[in-house]
Amino acid sequence: MEFGFTTAAYVVAAVLFILSLGGLSGQESAKRAVWYGIAGMALAVAATLIGPGAGLWPLSVLLIAGGGIIGFYVAKRVQMTEMPQLVAAMHSLVGLAAVFVGFNAHLELGRVLAMDGAARAALDGFAAILAHKTAVEVNILRVELFLGVFIGAVTFTGSVVAFGKLAGKVTSKAEKLPGGHMLNAGAAALSVLCLLWYANSGGLLPLVLMTLAALFIGYHLIMGIGGADMPVVVSMLNSYSGWAAAAIGFSLGNDLLIVVGALVGSSGAILSYIMCRAMNRSFISVILGGFGNTTGPAMEIAGEQIAIDAESVAAALNDADSVIIVPGYGMAVAQAQQSVAELTRKLRARGKTVRFGIHPVAGRLPGHMNVLLAEARVPYDIVLEMDEINEDFPTTDVAIVIGSNDIVNPAAQEDPNSPIAGMPVLEVWKAKQVFVSKRGQGTGYSGIENPLFYKDNTRMFYGDAKTSVDSLLPMLD
Repeated sequence: MEFGFTTAAYVVAAVLFILSLGGLSGQESAKRAVWYGIAGMALAVAATLIGPGAGLWPLSVLLIAGGGIIGFYVAKRVQMTEMPQLVAAMHSLVGLAAVFVGFNAHLELGRVLAMDGAARAALDGFAAILAHKTAVEVNILRVELFLGVFIGAVTFTGSVVAFGKLAGKVTSKAEKLPGGHMLNAGAAALSVLCLLWYANSGGLLPLVLMTLAALFIGYHLIMGIGGADMPVVVSMLNSYSGWAAAAIGFSLGNDLLIVVGALVGSSGAILSYIMCRAMNRSFISVILGGFGNTTGPAMEIAGEQIAIDAESVAAALNDADSVIIVPGYGMAVAQAQQSVAELTRKLRARGKTVRFGIHPVAGRLPGHMNVLLAEARVPYDIVLEMDEINEDFPTTDVAIVIGSNDIVNPAAQEDPNSPIAGMPVLEVWKAKQVFVSKRGQGTGYSGIENPLFYKDNTRMFYGDAKTSVDSLLPMLD
C-alpha cells in the first residue's frame, strides 16, 4: 500500500516538475510554473517521508524545518543582483549532498555485505534493497555511487569557485596552475583508475582518492574560466548537479530522483549549448577554460570617449521616434530596472516606440535581464531576443546601452584577434545615436576593450545607472 502510494505520488510530482520546467521557458507562464515546482517538491518530500523505509521522523522534520527557515531567510535577504551567486551556492549544496549520500551508500553497503543471511533477512528500507542484490548488481551499484560522488565533488568545488567569481571574492580572470590542462587530465585519469580499483575491491581508499581528485578538477576547471563565460558556467554547473542527483537516484533506487536529475541535467546541458552558440564558442572550449586565447595583437582603437550630459540625452529622446534599450549587468548592480521601466512608460505614453534587446548571455545568469525587467513590470511583448531585434538598429533613432560591454562590442565582428571574435552581438552602433550608461571608463567584468565607446555616433553617459536614468525623467516632454 505504502509503496503504491509513494510510486503514484512520485509520478504526479514528476509531471509537476515537467510542467514547471516547461512553464519557465516563457515569462507569462513563469509564475505558474514556480507554483508547479513548489507543489511537486512538497508532494515528493511528503511521499518520501511516509513511504517504505521511512524513519527518524523527529530528525527529518527538524532538518526540513531548519532548511526551510534558512532558505526563507536567505531568499528574503538576497538582492536580484546577487541571484547568480545564490544559484551557484545552491548548486554547490546539491553537489555536496551527492557526495555525502554516495559515501553513506558505500558505508551501508559494506555493513550489509558483512552480515550473514539471517541478519540480512531482518533488514528493511535501503538496507533491505542492498541485501537482495546479486554480486553483479553490487558492482553496478558501486559504479553508480562512484559516478554520483565524482560528479557531486566536481559540482561542489566548481560551484564554490563560481560563487567567488560572481561575488567578486575571487578574480574573474581565467587562472590555471602551470600545466593546467595536463593537471586536469591527470586527475581525470586517476579517477578512472580509482573506479576500476573500487569496482574490484569495494574499498574506501579508492573512493576517497577519487573524491580528492574530483574536488581538484572542479576547483581548477572553473578557476580556468574567464568572467565572460560565467553565464555558461552557471548553467553548466546546473547540469552537473542534475546528473549527480540522477546518479545518486540510481544508487538509492529512487525513481523520482532519477527523473528530476535527468530533467535538470539535460535542460542545463541544452541551455549551456544554446548560450555557447550565442557566443560562437564550442562547449568544450568553455569548460576547458579556452576564453581569451588569441592569434595576434588586438586591433588598435582610435578616437576618444566623448561624454554627454543628461539634458542632451533627454533632448535626443524627446526628438526620437524609436528607442531600443540594451540592459546588462550594470543595470542589475545599480538596481535601475524600476527607473528604466518608468523611462519606458514615459516614452511610450508620448507615442514613441520603445523596445528592449536582450542578448542570451546578458548579465551573469541565463535570463537575468528578463527577470529584472519582469520584476519592474516591463511589458513582455517589447522585450525581444537578439535575433528578433538586431535588424532594426539601422532604422532606430536612439539606442541606450545600460551597463553592457561584451554583448554590444563591435570587436566581435571587426577584430579577428579579439577574445570574443565571432561572437554574435547586438549591433547597437548601427543606430543613429548611441548613449552608453556606464560608471567609468573601465573595460568591464571580462576586461575587453570596446570600440563602441569611441565611435562617432556614441556618447558616454557616465554615472550610476539608476541616478542617470532618474535624472532624465523630469526632462522628458
